Amino acid sequence: MKHLARLLTRHTAVSALACLALTVPVHAELPIARGSHTLAGPGAETNATPEWLYTLRPGESFGEVANALLSKTVHADRLLQYNNINNAAAIGEGDALRIPLSWLQRQPDPARVVTVSGQVQHISGNDGRKRSLTADTLVRVGDEIISGSGSATVELADGSQVRISPDSRLIFNRLTQYGKSGMVDTRLRLDHGEVHTKVKPVIEGGARFEIETPSAVAAVRGTVFAMQAAPGTTHLQVTEGAVNFGPRGKTRNIPAGYSASVSTAASGSLSIHRLPPAPELNPLPPQITSLPTEMSWQPSGAMGHRLDIFEAESGRWVESRKVSGNRYNLSLLDNGAYEIHLAALNTRGIAGMPDVLKVEVDLSAQAAELLAPEAGATVNDDMPEFRWELKGSNEVARIEIAEDDTFRRLVATSEWAPDSRALPSRPLTPGTYYWRVVSEAGGNSVASSDAREFTINGTLPPVRIISVNYVDSQVRVFWEKVDTASDYRLQLSEEPGFSNIIKEATLSETTAALRLIPGRRYFVRLKALSEGPLASRWGPGRELYLE
Repeated sequence: MKHLARLLTRHTAVSALACLALTVPVHAELPIARGSHTLAGPGAETNATPEWLYTLRPGESFGEVANALLSKTVHADRLLQYNNINNAAAIGEGDALRIPLSWLQRQPDPARVVTVSGQVQHISGNDGRKRSLTADTLVRVGDEIISGSGSATVELADGSQVRISPDSRLIFNRLTQYGKSGMVDTRLRLDHGEVHTKVKPVIEGGARFEIETPSAVAAVRGTVFAMQAAPGTTHLQVTEGAVNFGPRGKTRNIPAGYSASVSTAASGSLSIHRLPPAPELNPLPPQITSLPTEMSWQPSGAMGHRLDIFEAESGRWVESRKVSGNRYNLSLLDNGAYEIHLAALNTRGIAGMPDVLKVEVDLSAQAAELLAPEAGATVNDDMPEFRWELKGSNEVARIEIAEDDTFRRLVATSEWAPDSRALPSRPLTPGTYYWRVVSEAGGNSVASSDAREFTINGTLPPVRIISVNYVDSQVRVFWEKVDTASDYRLQLSEEPGFSNIIKEATLSETTAALRLIPGRRYFVRLKALSEGPLASRWGPGRELYLE
């Protein structure tokens, strides 16, 4: 019977909460966290101190709950008195405690950046320093995010999310967690721009969430809505739940399916309109294996539509644009799961209720066909043009050039691009090389073509000696590496014209040790050797003298 009573009480609480969301001003609503199962009457909510109702879980005692939740300035006996309880031992599993919010432990709880697209700035509220915003950045009280041409998604401590559109400035005025209760109190200020929010419902976390603009305020207990702030005006669209919205102190409840606007030019008047209904998207295959692909929807008579594409897992804003007609080509999407939101625009350009299409992109890269240079070709240009033919769809590709067909060490590449020709990233010294094309589709599918050998004709550059070290009777000579050189030829002479060679050796390294007779002068020079049909020349001589 006790279990049945708790279930009935919890059902009553949720029903009461649904009614209150439509009738009670935001400042009078009471947050109910997971585990709560009872509500004070409507009259008490309006006049009493805001409080949280906590239900003891199996194995919990009153002392443990008081220690975990109450502020250090509040003694557990005060909580017993507040609940008209004489003996703490009488409280057990399933019993509820009414706790004033002001008695709960509070500490700042930073938000976390989930995704960032493009250039977004993060301004610290502590020292005012500007930094580029990156994923996993912690956002603390007083911080600001300025999106510029980029966008970002921020996750609060309770899992609620705020998506910040381009050209927006959002200030985090309060990020508070109530001890271990799971409740957070979030106050944001949207100076200008647009945000899309998905706030956790009350019964799943007890979050309090409020966004203020220069002309209005929106407060919710769990909903999905978008908000735009511009000089003198604020617009709101509610797609799930309900939002208390309007000039501060004069808010009204805006349910899902409606928009509202506040204009300071009209003395802060609040206008409410029904949102355009969701358009009807035509289905797409659940798995897209080729891009671009066309999506379409039933004609609705709307002046235009707003299209938003989000990564399903991270919530990252991939694309947002206004489209005309009833067709759009999806392209340049990486492999993964996406949510496509399409909403009709009303005569004021405000997006209505969205239709949502879930798709998965699964592209596979195909090996490209090489065209030029041909296999074994000899090229006289040190910046030759490479050409190929892509075989897959929506692919990007680049050339890779190496000294051997394993491609362990790349000599040059090109930029990734959806092209079928490119120049190398740097001039190529004479020698024999291998080239191939690497194609990529969907961001994670890669294919490589066969490799081709080719030769850059010309003369190998002279070898330059960069340093000489003397240690006892030994001299160590160091020289620069020449790309495509297989070996180096060293000559030692006692006169600078090298007409009389006293020592000559072929070396594979770029250093050599020589034993010299002290008090005599020597001269050393080197040239690069190649396995290909390339001419080479000697580098300048270097004098050696061992005292």
